[in-house]
Amino acid sequence: MNMDLNTELIKIDGIGPKFIPKLTKLNIKTVKDLLWHFPFRYDDFSKVIPIAELKPNQLATIQGIVKKIGLRHTFRQRLVLVEAIIVDDTGGVRAMWFNQAYLLKILKPGTRANFAGKIIESKKDLYLSNPVYEITSSYGISSATSGPRHTAGLIPVYPETRGVTSKFLRYILKPILTTIPPIEDFLPKEILTKNILPDINSALRKIHFPLRSVDAELAKKRFAFENLFLLQLNNLKIKSKLAQEKSEAVLFDREFLSKLLADLPFVLTNSQKEVLHEVLTDIQRSRPMNRLLQGDVGSGKTVIAAIAAILAAKNGQQTAILAPTEVLAQQHHRTITKLFKDFEDKIEILTGGSKAKKSLNDKIESGDIKIVIGTHAIIQKSVKFKNLALVIVDEQHRFGVEQRAALLKTDKNSKVLIPHLLSMSATPIPRTLALTIFGDLDLSIINELPAGRKPIITKVVAPSKREDAYGYIKQQILKGRQAFVICPRIEPGTKDEEERKVLTESQQKLLDLKSVKEEYERLSKKIFPDLKIAMLHGKLKNTEKENIMKDFQDKKYDILVSTVIIEVGIDIPNATVMVVEHAERFGLAQLRQLRGRIGRGSEQSYCLLFGNPKTNEARERLKIMTKTCDGFKIAEMDFKLRGPGEFFGTRQHGLPELKISDLIRDFPILKQARADAFEIVSKDPHLTQETHQKIRQKVLETFKDRLELISIG
Repeated sequence: MNMDLNTELIKIDGIGPKFIPKLTKLNIKTVKDLLWHFPFRYDDFSKVIPIAELKPNQLATIQGIVKKIGLRHTFRQRLVLVEAIIVDDTGGVRAMWFNQAYLLKILKPGTRANFAGKIIESKKDLYLSNPVYEITSSYGISSATSGPRHTAGLIPVYPETRGVTSKFLRYILKPILTTIPPIEDFLPKEILTKNILPDINSALRKIHFPLRSVDAELAKKRFAFENLFLLQLNNLKIKSKLAQEKSEAVLFDREFLSKLLADLPFVLTNSQKEVLHEVLTDIQRSRPMNRLLQGDVGSGKTVIAAIAAILAAKNGQQTAILAPTEVLAQQHHRTITKLFKDFEDKIEILTGGSKAKKSLNDKIESGDIKIVIGTHAIIQKSVKFKNLALVIVDEQHRFGVEQRAALLKTDKNSKVLIPHLLSMSATPIPRTLALTIFGDLDLSIINELPAGRKPIITKVVAPSKREDAYGYIKQQILKGRQAFVICPRIEPGTKDEEERKVLTESQQKLLDLKSVKEEYERLSKKIFPDLKIAMLHGKLKNTEKENIMKDFQDKKYDILVSTVIIEVGIDIPNATVMVVEHAERFGLAQLRQLRGRIGRGSEQSYCLLFGNPKTNEARERLKIMTKTCDGFKIAEMDFKLRGPGEFFGTRQHGLPELKISDLIRDFPILKQARADAFEIVSKDPHLTQETHQKIRQKVLETFKDRLELISIG
């Protein structure tokens, strides 16, 4: 059959219909989706090792014959173990698979195969844990034309889902790569040559089946450049287009603003005043504001957004405030109504769990409600605004264009009016990097904390000091304070030895992590039996979560045991202790967010990092947390240590899915991509020249959702 990038996988020989729904879970529906489903690492099985030379914790490929194979059930009869003895000229080794009974029909005694995996040391011997296998002939791989896919060389490992393993992905990728016609490259040859990048066809082969590690790195560099080059072009295009669009100006009385500020129960910091001036200057214009407001946790971003919303309400206009969770939406509603009581009847909350939605929607459509706070429920089709002038999005660098477009309105001349947009984020990004990545957004930064806040004291607590730490927590609670205890898991892991022995060492360590449910029981019954303790996690219903948070805020509980569900935006001024279990397993960005849940009142706060870091990197992360509370310093350290994997969750921040780009590791590539994009746009602003048609089409294809916004009207 004729195959191209748009060919649906259901039409490809060798991919059975039962796999299509499973592949869809990975967003793989077409040949292009599959080819752009990149490996996240490579296992090096390039060297075949004699069985007699195997060593513990080694990644190895062995070539041997199945001497015997059998099946047994674990003690609980829930799991099936397949065990085989593999032999070569030097000796024999045990191989063990977990819940794969079908292997008895494939790896029959006498079968010659390659086996690749990690060598595990048990009390009595070494064994291969869940090895990948590939049946061979006496002379090598039986399918000589395709070559080894799974057990020789650098073996790609992909993001997987139930029923779709890396082995299966390699199995279907190899024939597609060898038979698909050459793909047209949108990057001009001069850019490829200047940056020493492979063309698209070579890059795809090298990223999926590299012969050497340098091949994989070169392919990654090509796709990183491609991602960032397109991002820069699109940023330039959006900024240019937005400058030509129209918004409804938010006009206000200076005396009213002065009274509003004077009535606040606190004085704005100088940094807040500067940012407020930038925001208010923008919304008075008839072109859309597109601003990113950065500020460390607790720096006072919400009050800036609220003032802008109140001014719009006073002017008869509406504001939509979107939060990432219902818990945070509830908190914003409480905060804003408390600060601006005169407008309380004009402020409403709308979430998926809201009651009387029809009545609420009618009030929004009539314009009676001026400030609507909620989650994605705000942008449902049933919600219609009469006069929306401002959209505020919390904890998200970008507001998806489909969402923003859903809130557009037209003026009396049918001209589309775009609401002003203010995005708020507590993820501190160095200015140079932020302007490069979010080049279509103007940037404001709050870089000081409100007066009276004390820096949080952070300590790493060794296992031997745990009891002392519990005593200190008890002292704080007896003074009337509250505490958070954060655990990485919800449910406890299995303790069954039979079930655990087939798992890798890292998998076993995951099972040993403290869980919310287990720790809640332990703290309630053994450590603090006289204190009031609650637990919070993502499996609870929204109403349960809201009630627990409200009760904790109302001081009905002394300690809240939780997962990281509380890391974004929760404001409990009376909480002065944050305990993080297994702190070494968290990234700096997450630790900083968790710590930001305390230190919001005038009392001294303490962050206790419980853990036993085994690596230099983990020790360094915890050390950084004890040395500084400056979010921007921590961010830069995080960049240096591990790149922005947790930093830029691309989906959260609305970036195109940068599947291969690490925005800090690839900063030199980013700078070059930006320079090349500027050079092209300076000569051909609309990419209309014949030599740039492919680039223009690729930008449109990659950012089609975001471009819908700027092409309306």
